[in-house]
Amino acid sequence: VTRWPPAVIFYICGHEYGTKSISIHEPQCLKWHQENDMLLPKHLRMPEPKSEVSPIQAKGFYDLDSLNEAAWTSAQNQLVPCDICGRTFLPDRLIIHQQSCKLKPAT
Repeated sequence: VTRWPPAVIFYICGHEYGTKSISIHEPQCLKWHQENDMLLPKHLRMPEPKSEVSPIQAKGFYDLDSLNEAAWTSAQNQLVPCDICGRTFLPDRLIIHQQSCKLKPAT
């Protein structure tokens, strides 16, 4: 039986990373300020995301399931709905989606 290493969900993007690679991803994902402030129109700019849990408890361990649940919720709160179809996207992806989104005719 192959056992996969534990995965951590990052609270900004919602992607899963290994416990060792999350520290590599975090500084890259935190560059969202550049996209948020420079590339997005004012109505799509988001407030700075905050981590909703503290992973380390007093006894020196953490509950990975609780951490991942809170991180997933935080990532989902970053999503913005499309004005045309209602699907949700990260703000930078919404701009790309809206270039090709068309309202489907009622059948």
